[in-house]
Amino acid sequence: MDKQSRREAIRDYKERKTRAGVYAVRCVATGDVWIAGAANVEGQQARHWFGLRMGSHMNKAMQAAWAVHGEAAMAFEIVENIEAEELTPLGLADLIKARERHWLAALGAKKAVG
Repeated sequence: MDKQSRREAIRDYKERKTRAGVYAVRCVATGDVWIAGAANVEGQQARHWFGLRMGSHMNKAMQAAWAVHGEAAMAFEIVENIEAEELTPLGLADLIKARERHWLAALGAKKAVG
């Protein structure tokens, strides 16, 4: 890749639209559900699966479920998309936290992160 193409690819990456929201990681074998919110939910599955595959995921209960039941028993789903067009970064973070709390209560879930 030449320098100009590289610069354009970097610029396109930085300018891409991301989707904010709340997601769930489920262990279908046990029924356990973990919830988290993120400003970019589309990249979260890769992040979690990488940590789980390496055996170094920060959530020990999720790591244990992965170790016992395997990748095939785990599912990732976006439970809510958040429209963030007119929100400040702080406003978006507050809304994500509020919606995360809602889904934690609604699903009787545990936090995926933190």
